[in-house]
Amino acid sequence: MKCIICRGSNIIPKTVDEEIRKGNDIILIPLDIIVCSNCGERYYNKKAINRIEEIRSKIENQEVEVEEIGKVMRANAE
Repeated sequence: MKCIICRGSNIIPKTVDEEIRKGNDIILIPLDIIVCSNCGERYYNKKAINRIEEIRSKIENQEVEVEEIGKVMRANAE
């Protein structure tokens, strides 16, 4: 398989954190997918997409436990 972006052939399995946004929050979901090690292009299979949709639905229905792991701050620089 060649990458559709950079045409590289180094596509490897990898665990990545997919982001789901809810308001100002970002929820990270670990997913096992394949990724181009040259440019970082991600390739999602049906299982990964179904997992994202399942978690997104559970988040909306408040059926999943989340853990705060940090904060994002913004400076008001003028």
